[in-house]
Amino acid sequence: MIKKTKLIIGSFIVTTIFAGFLVSNTLEAKTSITERHSAFEKFIAVINTVEKYYVDDIEVDEIIKKALDGLLKNLDAHSSYLEPKAHSEMKIKTKGEFGGLGITVGIRKGALTVIAPIEGTPADKAGMKSGDIILRINGKSSLGMTIDEAVGIMRGKPKTKIKLTIIRENVDKPIEIEIVRDIIKIQSVYHKRYKDDILYLRITNFDKHVAPDLKKAIKKSKKWTKGIILDLRNNPGGLLDQAVKTSSLFIDSGVIVSQKGKVKSENREYSAKGSYYSTDVPVVVLVNGGSASASEIVAGALQDYKRAVILGEKTFGKGSVQFVLPLTDGDAMRLTIARYYLPSGRTIQAKGVTPDLLVRQAKIEEIKNEFEIKEAELKDHLTAKLNEIEGKKPKKAKVKVKEDKTKLNQKRVDKDHQLKTGINVLKALIITNK
Repeated sequence: MIKKTKLIIGSFIVTTIFAGFLVSNTLEAKTSITERHSAFEKFIAVINTVEKYYVDDIEVDEIIKKALDGLLKNLDAHSSYLEPKAHSEMKIKTKGEFGGLGITVGIRKGALTVIAPIEGTPADKAGMKSGDIILRINGKSSLGMTIDEAVGIMRGKPKTKIKLTIIRENVDKPIEIEIVRDIIKIQSVYHKRYKDDILYLRITNFDKHVAPDLKKAIKKSKKWTKGIILDLRNNPGGLLDQAVKTSSLFIDSGVIVSQKGKVKSENREYSAKGSYYSTDVPVVVLVNGGSASASEIVAGALQDYKRAVILGEKTFGKGSVQFVLPLTDGDAMRLTIARYYLPSGRTIQAKGVTPDLLVRQAKIEEIKNEFEIKEAELKDHLTAKLNEIEGKKPKKAKVKVKEDKTKLNQKRVDKDHQLKTGINVLKALIITNK
């Protein structure tokens, strides 16, 4: 009885704090204070009932954690409750060096999906591709896993092995890929001269070094550069300020991206830096389904200002802003608080950026894509796939030795249909720019 009384009193305090917080904000309330209290009382009643009648003993703290986890997880794919370990791992990742695979993942249509493998990392070398659905991690089904749970399993000590079972578009059987974890140190910018007058710039992700490195490369090659290929394919994003500064290398003035949410005081506009070094040569930007977040901001801004021709395939569509709020015992909540909007006012979220020129990497026969199904059906579909491979050995991935991507030679260009097309388009722009 004493325990229950403490729970009710504690819950009342939480309710009062929440109610006070909601009232103190200048948001238009959709429900009255009475209705709010009624909703909170229902929540408290459920917690009390679970504590009293649930078949296993469960502490109040654990009930609250599960409630928070369920609440945030069901808002969207990027909001989540972070237990102390997950919160700590997230902070480690932001330092830019950690033991892992080198892939960025997201939840797409309810499935754990690879947004992009980061160039030069173990996942990239093992043959992981953008759009791969991770069905199992070390034999454990990924269905129902949050992004943080999946990342927590995939990250680990360098030189340890992990097995991923994936489903790949247009491949009949699941593929099993074994990857050896390593310290992930990312080279974010590659640059190379092609022929006499084209500068090829490749950005693998938007870390704090991107804009300064790009600036140096452009300045260094200014005397001979007549056109630029900006390759953002399989770039999962990164720091917003680097996306703005990168855009500022090609756009002199104007809004690059705006952030809009429910709380008006948190709305922001990020504009091109007028004093930042810029170039006015023709630009072609390469994108694909692995281009996400900051990559989409850059591509979308250059497209809206008609500063570049965007070529390739439709981007991923990650245009939301997350805010991490530390809680009481080392845990935290990550909450989507806003969406990004491009200069034209369009949103990236769930829509992506559609290229000016749609160019697929290779000629693909028109076949039925069994993965293009409704979200509500996806779990059943993936469960069926899991059942289908029970007792069967998945197909092993063929690992190919990749070329040195720091060298842009003719052989590589000839093998890369999107890059070759981009160079041809750029040559035409150079001629018309004279």
